[in-house]
Amino acid sequence: MPPLMEQQHGLLVVDKPRGLSSAQCANRLKRLGQRKIGHAGTLDPMATGVLLILLGHATKISGHLMAGGVKVYRGTLRLGQSTDTWDAEGEVVAESPWEDVTEDAVVALVSGWVGRSEQRVPPYSAAKHEGRPLYRLARAGETVPEKTKTIDIARAEVLRMALPDVTFRVVCGSGTYIRSLAHSLGMRLGCGAVLTELIREYSHPFGLDRATPLEAILDEPDRLPERVLPVTAALPHWPALTLTGREAAAVMNGGALRRLPLPGDAVADKAVLLAPDGAPLALASAGESPAGPVWTVLRGLWSNQG
Repeated sequence: MPPLMEQQHGLLVVDKPRGLSSAQCANRLKRLGQRKIGHAGTLDPMATGVLLILLGHATKISGHLMAGGVKVYRGTLRLGQSTDTWDAEGEVVAESPWEDVTEDAVVALVSGWVGRSEQRVPPYSAAKHEGRPLYRLARAGETVPEKTKTIDIARAEVLRMALPDVTFRVVCGSGTYIRSLAHSLGMRLGCGAVLTELIREYSHPFGLDRATPLEAILDEPDRLPERVLPVTAALPHWPALTLTGREAAAVMNGGALRRLPLPGDAVADKAVLLAPDGAPLALASAGESPAGPVWTVLRGLWSNQG
């Protein structure tokens, strides 16, 4: 049993291994004494790559971290097969010949992913219907309602083609199901397709070059504090504003703060407010009051905030 660390506050950029869910990764890190823990951007068990683990007060920034966050995936799909989960780990439900598919047709369809569109949510997913995850309905043999969501894809390209296998890269917004892209492509080609490999190469604002393998973190628990990044690193476009003791007390008492100038003449409508010792105190947005421009607290980060 590894030694327990005191609760850390910040982010861990983890290189998730194949075979574990995002929640299972968080639970393993929880055993290091990190009782308050969460993650931003779920990865399927089959997928590997960048998983952002939130510790302590960083669990409170999840919604702001995910908002507008770009993600980059490298995936491989295989033509000629369909499964109930839309990836290679599901049960095969159909097989069809793929030999008449041309490389040009595949390239055209992958390029066609770019833009805003409606995407069908996989029946085996954590998306909920009347409070229940779809995967639970599917596993129980119940009817799974068809759900769709709007997605944005900035770039999509084929990296390698050795039919029936196709390797591609996608730059997209949060919430995009790569399994759905593979499934849709197979349906359009008339032969079916399943996702066989998926690597998240980037989850704003961190790439794989900043990620540490989960096992390395678990094997070296004494190095956990040095691997934890501050909240400000996760919100690089939010300027940090250090308050005086009096200003910090006013914020913690629920008061608005007169809009102090940002460091370096930065211009932004959001900021991270820091306590005098540099500890993150709150996320704030620019607002107006009868007394003039103010910073209003979006989310408190101090310890007694829920």
